[in-house]
Amino acid sequence: MDNVGDDLFDTIFMADDRYHIQGYHEGFDEGKRQGWHEGQNHGRIHGAKLSAEVSFYSGFAVTWKYLLQNDMNSKARKQMKLLEMLTGLIQTFPLEDPQHKNLQENMEQIRAKFRQVCSLLHISTDFHGYINSPGQLSF
Repeated sequence: MDNVGDDLFDTIFMADDRYHIQGYHEGFDEGKRQGWHEGQNHGRIHGAKLSAEVSFYSGFAVTWKYLLQNDMNSKARKQMKLLEMLTGLIQTFPLEDPQHKNLQENMEQIRAKFRQVCSLLHISTDFHGYINSPGQLSF
């Protein structure tokens, strides 16, 4: 009889500990699910911003190459060379591989080349007023 009382006491005494452990595991699992969804959304949003930025640079380069194609003075040749370099960087950018080890480095190279092209063309790099999108591009 004494043994049964001890088991009942242990069951009651340990219930708090069991519920605490069970609650921890349930909370941990729920946090993991929510974190996964938030991470996916975060990645999707930033991927879209990065894609829009690269697309902008690509359109910019194609447009300026078209405008300069018939001008063959030395200044235009320099500008065309830099535009070709920018286009080359964009074409090799790993858009399909968000886990690419040099993604950030490649993006910084594209941004730097874009700024260099803008400087040589004597145009501002501030296009925020001209872009009608909910997210701002970073140059």
